[in-house]
Amino acid sequence: MLVKSTPAEQRTVLQNITWETFEALLRDTGEDRGSRFAYDCGVLEIMTPLFEHENPKIQFDRLIFALAVELKTKIRSAGSTTLKRQSITKGIEPDTCYYIQNEPLIRGKQELDLTTDPAPDLAVEIDITSSSVNKFNIYAALGVGELWRYDGEVLKFYQLIESEYIEIKLSRAFPLISVSEMNRFIQQSKTMDEIDLVQSFSAWVRGKIA
Repeated sequence: MLVKSTPAEQRTVLQNITWETFEALLRDTGEDRGSRFAYDCGVLEIMTPLFEHENPKIQFDRLIFALAVELKTKIRSAGSTTLKRQSITKGIEPDTCYYIQNEPLIRGKQELDLTTDPAPDLAVEIDITSSSVNKFNIYAALGVGELWRYDGEVLKFYQLIESEYIEIKLSRAFPLISVSEMNRFIQQSKTMDEIDLVQSFSAWVRGKIA
């Protein structure tokens, strides 16, 4: 077992964890726990986020929701839902994720089953410190079409192309938005009141579509 603590995240890594043990931990800890799991072929990382991690997550969620409202885009938020498939022995809990293109396919569903349901179209992953598992491989195997990764300073967009993530400049889910523009507002969130931030962002989006 390896425990790594930082001001942003505490990570515990467990080796040789069976799928059955992973499932049991998910059941026993429940949906309301503060930690998030990433599982890849027997390696389980348990990450407990602290303020430096959680505040950007909240800002991303608010900005993405505001973006969908201004663009009149149908969206279904899935938050940190556990995304998993036993057949590939991989599972992960994103900081937040969304159904956008595939929103009609999961509308009205109360549970997700990735053996029959599509993966979210967009996931946001905040890694202030380096993860001990390859999250890109997990997301790619699960079929998440777009990934936004933020390291506390720089935001990058990635699109899944032929089982591999390729860095992109414009969002696939929201083609109007560039990574540099979204990163600018995330940086502003560090020093700006949150209500003012969302109002400023919404006004900016309206200006782009006018």
